[in-house]
Amino acid sequence: MIKKSLLIWLSIIPLAILNGALRQEILSPWLGESIARPLSGVILCLLIFIVSWIFIPRIGKGDQKTYWKIGVVWIASTIVFETILGLAMGNTCAELIQAYDITTGNIWLLVVLFIGVVPWLVVKRKKLI
Repeated sequence: MIKKSLLIWLSIIPLAILNGALRQEILSPWLGESIARPLSGVILCLLIFIVSWIFIPRIGKGDQKTYWKIGVVWIASTIVFETILGLAMGNTCAELIQAYDITTGNIWLLVVLFIGVVPWLVVKRKKLI
């Protein structure tokens, strides 16, 4: 199940990239960075929830522990992916770490935590566990 769940996680990457482009090209110029950044985080969480709602039940039936393990794998995968991509794009480690500072209005940390909770949340809401 965990291997299958990684396919779901991979499908979220293009949505996250499109969401980032939406923030940079439309939301930030229109609303300003201080509103666009958290709004973008909320939009991404909604997209992640929708994808998970559709696909998590299709990977098989597990217990609560399995869905929490999936969440941990998704968190780790997200952090590794973001770090590698960020460094490849020329960001410094300090800039990457700053993205996790919610006092700047960036809710990325909350998004990452949501990524970890969403597999369990979906199956719980669908009454599959």
